[in-house]
Amino acid sequence: MKLGWIGAGRMGFDMAKRLAQGGCDIAVWNRTRAKAEPLSQVGAKIVDSLPELAGRDIVFCMVSTWNDVKDVTQKLLAGSAKPRMIVECSSISLEGSAELRQILSAKGIEYLAAPVSGNAKVVKAGKLTFVVSGPKTAYEAARPYLDMMGRGSSYVGEGELSRIVKICHNVFLGVVTQSLAEITVLAQKAGVPRHAFLDFVNNSVMGSMFTRYKTPGLVNLDFSVTFTPQLLRKDLDLGLDAGRRFEVPMPLASLTRDLIQQMIGYGLSEQDFSTLLLMQARASGLELKPENVKVSDGLA
Repeated sequence: MKLGWIGAGRMGFDMAKRLAQGGCDIAVWNRTRAKAEPLSQVGAKIVDSLPELAGRDIVFCMVSTWNDVKDVTQKLLAGSAKPRMIVECSSISLEGSAELRQILSAKGIEYLAAPVSGNAKVVKAGKLTFVVSGPKTAYEAARPYLDMMGRGSSYVGEGELSRIVKICHNVFLGVVTQSLAEITVLAQKAGVPRHAFLDFVNNSVMGSMFTRYKTPGLVNLDFSVTFTPQLLRKDLDLGLDAGRRFEVPMPLASLTRDLIQQMIGYGLSEQDFSTLLLMQARASGLELKPENVKVSDGLA
């Protein structure tokens, strides 16, 4: 099929790159064309306007916010041409996703909500995963392209079910990171170097892709942004809203949300959300220093 791609940012660039390298016929639009230009070197066509993508079979969207999604969709469909399907991969709310589905349904366009698990490093390593909801036939048509971008996809049903799964995923992300910060600081204050403690965790039954790829940053205090505290706070708020809607108590999520807010208040909002480690150390009377130890992120 002929593919269109909207958004060549931190995530979208490498997702589109994997499709282009896989031999797909793909055209890419980005608000700042220069950021998308390098994709032409791997076979992608770079376009100047969104309506140029409207004649494509499947158009993927990977942008920042619901307002961005609405804006690019309106511009994409401004002319008479329309794609067969839109696959929306950004992190947006249940309400926003439902509104988009309604807009596209009225125009006879199939819609898949397909948020992702992973960051830019995970995309580069080919280990991105998708959770998808929408018509099953549309999913089967898009599935080969989703699989080409990572380790595969999980179909969870109709409507916006993938959005609630993504919200649950990011609530888990916040709670797990806070827990990891607590036990790492506890072990260090008792005398265990961070790299040694995290090496054990990563090789234990509790280790995961997430704990492994966060380890170099936690050991050497590299908090280069993969996901900001503000974005994590937004997703925790969405999770807590869903908890209220479905009458599910979420005490750990609520506490973690307050700790994220505290971290933002202390001015630690321009770095990665894993600066929760610094907050935990500060609360424990411990001053952390980089250990300058080379450790694997588990993605190679």
